[in-house]
Amino acid sequence: MSDAIKHECGIALIRLRKPLDYYIAKYGTPLYAINRLYVLMEKQINRGQDGAGVANVKIEVPPGSRYISRYRSVENRAVVDIFKKINEKYIEVKKTDPQKLKDADWLQKNVAFSGEVWLGHLRYGTHGKNEIENCHPLLRQSNWRSRNLVCAGNFNMTNADELFGKLVKLGQHPKDLGDTITVLEKIGHFLDEENQRVFERFKGIYENPALSDIIEDNMDLQRVLHRACRDFDGGYALAGITGFGASFVVRDPAGIRPAYYWSNDEVIVVASERPPVKAAFGADYADIKELTPGNALIIDKHGEFGEFNIMPPTQKLSCSFERIYFSRGSDPDIYQERKTLGRLLIPQILKEVDYDLENTVFSYIPNTAEAAFYGMVEGIEDYLAEWRKKKIKSGKLSEEELDKLLDFKPRFEKLVSKDVKIRTFITNDDDRSDMVTHVYEMTHGVIRKKVDTLVVIDDSIVRGTTLEKSILTLLDRLGPKKILIVSSAPQIRYPDCYGIDMSKVKEFVAFRAMLALLKDRGLEYKKEEVYQKALALRTEGRLSEQNLVKTLFEPFSDQDVSDKIAEIVKPEGLNAEVSVIYQTVENLNKACPKHLGDWYFTGNYPTPGGNKVVNTAFINFMEGKTVRAY
Repeated sequence: MSDAIKHECGIALIRLRKPLDYYIAKYGTPLYAINRLYVLMEKQINRGQDGAGVANVKIEVPPGSRYISRYRSVENRAVVDIFKKINEKYIEVKKTDPQKLKDADWLQKNVAFSGEVWLGHLRYGTHGKNEIENCHPLLRQSNWRSRNLVCAGNFNMTNADELFGKLVKLGQHPKDLGDTITVLEKIGHFLDEENQRVFERFKGIYENPALSDIIEDNMDLQRVLHRACRDFDGGYALAGITGFGASFVVRDPAGIRPAYYWSNDEVIVVASERPPVKAAFGADYADIKELTPGNALIIDKHGEFGEFNIMPPTQKLSCSFERIYFSRGSDPDIYQERKTLGRLLIPQILKEVDYDLENTVFSYIPNTAEAAFYGMVEGIEDYLAEWRKKKIKSGKLSEEELDKLLDFKPRFEKLVSKDVKIRTFITNDDDRSDMVTHVYEMTHGVIRKKVDTLVVIDDSIVRGTTLEKSILTLLDRLGPKKILIVSSAPQIRYPDCYGIDMSKVKEFVAFRAMLALLKDRGLEYKKEEVYQKALALRTEGRLSEQNLVKTLFEPFSDQDVSDKIAEIVKPEGLNAEVSVIYQTVENLNKACPKHLGDWYFTGNYPTPGGNKVVNTAFINFMEGKTVRAY
């Protein structure tokens, strides 16, 4: 994605199913879980580089012993920073008495981060400052072990204000308005109530301290999560650990946010993606299960686990952007889906270059578009195979023509690469735009000047600013007759509110193109019509009923919008002709049939809160406000 955007966070949970001394004996180190969690998090660094956090809970430690440990960091390379601090504790033990590294009982009594349950989080900040207090895992503390809660998640709630109000009505006084604290306190409230319910059931039958163990063994986390999540409107994969070691991961009913788990007799693992689990534990992809939407994976303090329904599942609408861009392309399914996205674009590309492959060069930018590029290559080769077959079957070719036909090869080149050593610290927009061009290195000498058409595939075009400010200018220096920019994703027209930082409609180049088309065709009055309807719905408390912004796009075809985008992103003074092609929504759904969440392209939101967000975003746009729409 040439336009960088922030997006979903990453979670990683590890539950050791055997005592620590088992891992010391088998693997020769007390760091088995620590090392595996590090791999899980590093392999998900694509999901969050603003900060990170790790929490650890020890099970069945005596009163007076610390049993919850947590580190968070917003340093550069936050994951490395955290694990360096954790490892220093073990290095100190090795320096003073190396034999104690083999004593599991001593370690758990004397060294932090030696427990059985681990929770890691990688943060991409979609809201709030990049400071330590905004990093997960969050901790809700109590002197009652069973009332302690550590929580981390990949989520955004569209109704955080409503959830906040409900907490206030319950008598709570949350310290923050954001959905992060709200979610923690919501789960924590019902965890408290469940404690009290079980306490009332067994008081008088058992006395403390035995009563505390009875409470922990009889708490119903499925009930807690159902009561906590029933008011949530958003996309979420929430992970938590109670103070007594029971843990959970719960997924939203539409499966918007991803969560996968794997287990054997030694460990239970949860992550936002499959490749990290494969890398850390050598698991077979076929054995890594997707957590069912609306369900929770609940692991009790004894290490037994199961999937339990929390909320009735709705139509599964997993985020298709996960498949197009966000998740690691090494997942075999995602890799094939991205190749299919490239292959499905071939009819549009061939039409746009007038089937003149002899004078066309194919390339890609950025690296995340590489798989789609390979799919495009395969599609071109498939087309040529059919074309050759028809020509040969016609029987009208001379020997010279046949030789030329069989020798012809399409031209695929890597023309743009990013120099990761150069970074742009300049904040002045004009100077920064000039410096950005030096971040990219170009391959000269392969484009025939004023002859070749250059086809460059990108995985998505969000704002179009990188194309306008740098990439098209750089490509033009190669001297092509025409530049065709191809997006393997459809036009992004509507804000996202379930994890991706795309909440301001003015930033989308497709939205700007629609505004320009309204002006060109004398339809600008429609903006005011939609604005007044949105204000009326807001007054009536009905903003979530329908997406009013869709009506602004209705007068125009996809091609109309694409052509206008090409005009918008073409810098002044560019020599080459510029065209833009976008993937169709129909083909997106063909390529990713199990991940049909396409609201940013279609405006069809999976929850009512999405409609509220898009309408609010449009009101903000009309009123000149640059605030977040949720």
